[in-house]
Amino acid sequence: MVRPIEGAGTDEITWSTWPAMKTWPALPLDPPGPPLVVAPHPDDEILGVAGLMAMLGAADLVAVTDGEASHPGSTVHTREELAAIRRAETDEAMSRLGLGASTIHRLGQPDGGIDEQAVARALVPLLTPGRWCLTTWREDGHPDHEMVGRAAARACAATGARLLEYPIWAWHWAEPDDPRVPWERAHVIDLTPAAKAAKAAAISAFPSQIAPLGPAGADAAILPPHVLARFARPFEVLFA
Repeated sequence: MVRPIEGAGTDEITWSTWPAMKTWPALPLDPPGPPLVVAPHPDDEILGVAGLMAMLGAADLVAVTDGEASHPGSTVHTREELAAIRRAETDEAMSRLGLGASTIHRLGQPDGGIDEQAVARALVPLLTPGRWCLTTWREDGHPDHEMVGRAAARACAATGARLLEYPIWAWHWAEPDDPRVPWERAHVIDLTPAAKAAKAAAISAFPSQIAPLGPAGADAAILPPHVLARFARPFEVLFA
């Protein structure tokens, strides 16, 4: 269900005033151990579930790509430089969550050219029955997000792990009551003030994404303020 991610999208005021959000059940925070968090690009895991990770105090991360294609045609950085920058940003973000000692599995898949089957194979040995696997929603609208979500779903089915999906770009292209989104599966994690602050600090660890790299259009911020507003909520949403 890949969809164009363009324009300003649905603003956070529209989401925050949608009554249905207040009816979604809370997700019991009872994982059997540290969850496995799977991110197509550096920062997806932070936008989606940084607060949850901070509250659990433990998580292992699978970084599927290094996010080197975030700024095609950049006049400031090469793809190799962007990959190194974003790896370092991930490390800093995890540290700000209090998870600096977490294991990070870097798959080195090409940004924009993910091998879905290879990702599924890589995830299987990292999962066990009942282990939480947090990943991007399989219909999030971005091809990398969807491929990684499908790969994680396949790995969970093979291992008995529990699949939990976090939407990222769906908040941009969808609207309240959008029939394309499985709202009936939505669960909420209410963040403590400390977790909310830790998430904000972790997001700010990605200057390559939240600020322009340079003056050219190709170096514009990927996550401008109106996008970041959707991830400054005092709660996070997972499809369970």
